[in-house]
Amino acid sequence: MNRHLKITEEVSSAIAAGRPVVALESTIIAHGMPYPANFEMAVEVEAIIRNVGAVPATVAIVGGALRVGLTAEELKNFAIAGSDIAKVSTRDLPHVVARKLDGATTVASTMRIAAMAGIQVFATGGIGGAHRGADRSFDISADLTEFAESDVIVVTAGAKAILDLALTLETLETLGVPVVGFGTDDFPAFYSRQSGLEVPMRCDSASEVANLARAKWGMGLKGGIVVANPIPEANEIIASEIAPVIEKAVAEAKSLGISGKSVTPFLLAKLAEATGGRSLKANIALVKNNAVVAAEIAVAFTKSEE
Repeated sequence: MNRHLKITEEVSSAIAAGRPVVALESTIIAHGMPYPANFEMAVEVEAIIRNVGAVPATVAIVGGALRVGLTAEELKNFAIAGSDIAKVSTRDLPHVVARKLDGATTVASTMRIAAMAGIQVFATGGIGGAHRGADRSFDISADLTEFAESDVIVVTAGAKAILDLALTLETLETLGVPVVGFGTDDFPAFYSRQSGLEVPMRCDSASEVANLARAKWGMGLKGGIVVANPIPEANEIIASEIAPVIEKAVAEAKSLGISGKSVTPFLLAKLAEATGGRSLKANIALVKNNAVVAAEIAVAFTKSEE
């Protein structure tokens, strides 16, 4: 056992017994939404996972410890502190742990910690990817390279719509990462069900995803799997409507010199403002939807191969 890991008794017992567990990130709480919507979302998502029959394990760094599972009080503390808590990717883990700091884990670092703990399934909102202009700036999220390292199934509503989705898919292909459309042939674009980009493979049930993961890891093929699960139709903001709003927000970020880790929180806040809160509601809806699918996959993965 990694001495830096601190797993709750509930999660530890579930892992040891081979029961289904779903990891959750903490950056979406601290940096992805305003309070109290972020806290309400975090509590509801954990409840959704329990209702499907799995154990939720929100991942964060508390006092330098890699925490797998948080109490309701700790969730609330992260929600209230918000951006005052460091946003921690895989690269940042040694620094934050060595200095015994608190940190909100991104998709990449959550994947790494989940893999350390022996958790195979992770639910998030949207993964990071190649930023617009990455062919010149090389601004590509560590989320993508982590998929080549950590054996974790990640359920996501595609990549964040503020990114270059075509380049994101090309990068995942280069890294040998399976991108699975869950009930769709079109790669979802976070707020929108379709991006116009085709996924290379499709699964229509949780058991199909579980079997794909067993086949991949059973062959010794290292790395994760992207399960691209479209936002529910009732909560969708169609691409033609959200695209110009995103373009304006991206231009504003560029003019203000905002870059690196600060880009995504800035753009998400601008989108929420420009859409009168619709983008925030869509974000919450897609996270809940991903939690359901992730829990179903976790349950299917613990069963014998079908």
